[in-house]
Amino acid sequence: MAEVLSQTEVESLLAALDPDGSSGPAKPAFRQAHSDHHSQISLYDFKRPERVSKEQMRAIQGLHEGFSREFGAALSGMLRTIVECKLISVDQLTYSEFVFSLENPTCFNLLESTYLQGHMILDLNPSIIFPIIDRMLGGGRQAKTNFPNRALTEIELRLVSRITNQAIKALENTWINLCYLDLKVSQIESNPQLVQIVPPNEVIVLVSFELTMGEMRGIMNFCIPFNTIEPLSPKLSSDSWSAYKSRVITPEEQLDIETNISKTKVELVAELTQVKLSADDLMGLSVGDVIMTEREVSQGLTLMIEGKPFFSGTPGTLKGHKAVQIGKPISRARDILKEKQEPEFSRPTEAVKTHR
Repeated sequence: MAEVLSQTEVESLLAALDPDGSSGPAKPAFRQAHSDHHSQISLYDFKRPERVSKEQMRAIQGLHEGFSREFGAALSGMLRTIVECKLISVDQLTYSEFVFSLENPTCFNLLESTYLQGHMILDLNPSIIFPIIDRMLGGGRQAKTNFPNRALTEIELRLVSRITNQAIKALENTWINLCYLDLKVSQIESNPQLVQIVPPNEVIVLVSFELTMGEMRGIMNFCIPFNTIEPLSPKLSSDSWSAYKSRVITPEEQLDIETNISKTKVELVAELTQVKLSADDLMGLSVGDVIMTEREVSQGLTLMIEGKPFFSGTPGTLKGHKAVQIGKPISRARDILKEKQEPEFSRPTEAVKTHR
């Protein structure tokens, strides 16, 4: 018969199994399950949803590191002094948080892109704008700490437009492999709370830079609403974008490509006309029958290259052979659309609207 353990021996065994050394009822399994349950809980703020993935944030950060170098070099050349532009952060937050974090007054530039819906914002802090304006007007020899707390004047806005134009050029060059921006300044405001480009709770990507000119420092913010770049989300990955420009083809390579393409054979068909016949009429055709068409003889032929109409033509003979004389090029739908779009693309980007 098996030996029966006493109460003291049972408590001793339980005490040996309990990591805390207590002789009370053991509950290690429950505590472990409770701790595992809490370890799987992560905080989530529904007011600030993370719609941009970490991979896309890293891509945006790498993209604008190239912008900071190019913009800093452009400012240094324009001001004839060393200006350092440094990327300090890339965050996603709501539009209301971004607006209320800015100073008032500030230089709030509303940017509009031809190929993207919505707007972007380029904000320049007064602590660096006034020193740059002072430098452009011949000053800047002595460091100043006090600057007027007011909106920019018309003359100062014209000077700031030179800075924003440099930033726009650098942005377009940086984004060229991702999207052709074609940016222009559509509005300038001193009070950021007067501009509402997206709902207050809409997610935006905020790219912040630090501009340094001598002892003067200031912040420049580039605000990108998520709705604006949402069509580009598949491209914002480390494998599908590059911050470097495409390699320029040399004249020798271009000549080689043109030579090889010029030797390519294409199919050329002279189309007399197109006629629709019923199956009964087609079965009843015989030698000598005449098919009536709706096309006049004066309209000539249509020359088809690889199945697409390119030229009009006139039938005839040359040295006893049947021939076709090439006429005017046929306007295609994409050519007409391009002609209509060219005046819109050629609009000047220097003009800005000022509302204060």
